Amino acid sequence: MAIKRFVDAHVHFWDLSHLRYDWLSPPFSDTGPNGNVSIIAHNYGVADYLSDLAGITVEGAVHIDAGARADQALLETEWLQKKADTEGFPSAIVAYAALNEAGAEALLAQHVAHKNVRGIRQILNWHPDANLTYTQRDLLKDDAFHTGYALLGKYNLSFDLQLYPNQMTDAAALAAKHPDIPVIINHLGMPVDRSPGGIGFWEQGMRQLAALPHVSVKISGLGFGDRNWSINSARDIILKTIEIFGTDRAMFASDFPTDKLFANYKNQLAVFDELTSDLSETERDNLFAANALRIYRI
Repeated sequence: MAIKRFVDAHVHFWDLSHLRYDWLSPPFSDTGPNGNVSIIAHNYGVADYLSDLAGITVEGAVHIDAGARADQALLETEWLQKKADTEGFPSAIVAYAALNEAGAEALLAQHVAHKNVRGIRQILNWHPDANLTYTQRDLLKDDAFHTGYALLGKYNLSFDLQLYPNQMTDAAALAAKHPDIPVIINHLGMPVDRSPGGIGFWEQGMRQLAALPHVSVKISGLGFGDRNWSINSARDIILKTIEIFGTDRAMFASDFPTDKLFANYKNQLAVFDELTSDLSETERDNLFAANALRIYRI
């Protein structure tokens, strides 16, 4: 089947001469959640993204904070808004803010002064395995983070939730207290443990989050748990995610250029296409475009 339209719910652009990205700076290592990122450690802009599409037409793209140095968060938003105004992408911006820090509200107010800003992402991935963790402590257990998170509703901002399954119970409890703050789970909830027990634990956490009607999910980042993923290895986890959230609260995304580490754009979209070939035209359009347009207010 052909994909009639696609709105990419998760992309990154960066200019390494403009902002500092520690994770894209040497020395590089094979350890860590992404493995060796040296092959993507170069400037990546709108023209590069359009080149990677390989003939696929994308009607919109949501830029998610790309891991620039924390004190450059506003500079990233300013740079992205200028690109949107002059190049047409990104269609929406999910900016960075350290919600656990004292200056969070002032930064939120500055972010929302830019017309394409729709939400905030502060990566929360905490794991007892030092090779997997992104943070020094679990911010979902931090009162200061809870206070900053509550401010998102005041500024009409959503929250892109990047976490591991071991954090989902706490995330569901926090989200339940703030039904006015839309939550979008990144990368299928990052099920890095693909053992039967690990998948069962992931499913339990995903169902806790899906029980909240203001929580949705992005199907992307397949390489985080399976660097050599294929349609056969990804089938069950993609279809289970759609089953849990339904076709009205799940959306496909490329996570480019990060996911270039694991697949090319055309092949990734072909997998999404094939695995949903038995769904209705409306259900497929929800997954490929309509949900992203609605959830990110494009």
